[in-house]
Amino acid sequence: MTTSRTVLVTGGNRGIGFAIAEQFIALGHRVAVTARSGEGPVGSLTVRADVTDAASVDAAFTEVEAALGPVEILVANAGITKDTLLLRMTEEDFTSVVDTNLSGAFRVVKRASKGMLKARFGRIILVSSVVGLLGSAGQVNYSASKSGLVGLARSVTRELGSRGITANVIAPGFIETDMTAELPEAQQAEYKKAIPAGRFATAEEVAKVVTWLAGDDAGYISGAVIPVDGGLGMGH
Repeated sequence: MTTSRTVLVTGGNRGIGFAIAEQFIALGHRVAVTARSGEGPVGSLTVRADVTDAASVDAAFTEVEAALGPVEILVANAGITKDTLLLRMTEEDFTSVVDTNLSGAFRVVKRASKGMLKARFGRIILVSSVVGLLGSAGQVNYSASKSGLVGLARSVTRELGSRGITANVIAPGFIETDMTAELPEAQQAEYKKAIPAGRFATAEEVAKVVTWLAGDDAGYISGAVIPVDGGLGMGH
């Protein structure tokens, strides 16, 4: 039996975020998603927010709190990529990715923690990536932003861990999404060769790990990095 909670998933209008929101709805939670455009799954409340803007984040939380109550489970999933080789990467390519993926997570975690401290309960789940620890050519900005989430979660754990709040990171590998579906067959085969499991994950497989981490059974797990990558990033 899971306790019904108020959940906010950032970037919940597509891909992994959408699947995570769906999974929480299926388990009977009250779910809101942030999106810059598009909508979350049926049964969720979609609020407009830009995670690079603290005022926008604050307004989104205020809207969710009024409709569903204080956020008890936060999934920081909103992210962007601007892949290019280091020597071609502009300052803006780097700072914009870090501002969305890492500073954006900081903004939503900071705003959510107020209500969590009051309730003496909270689950913070940061969606990183296997490349955050493994590295990836052409993704200096993305990889740096995703590895930064580990330090964020671990410091939050040390600050807030005694108040019933956990902060964890999940590190997905290759996932079957619209983005991976567009890759040429040969490239997909090449990637699959590097994955011990020999296949990409489904978004649902990632979502189920997130809902488990957010649940009552995972209350003693904090500051952890949970890979969902078919063995791709082992040893990291």
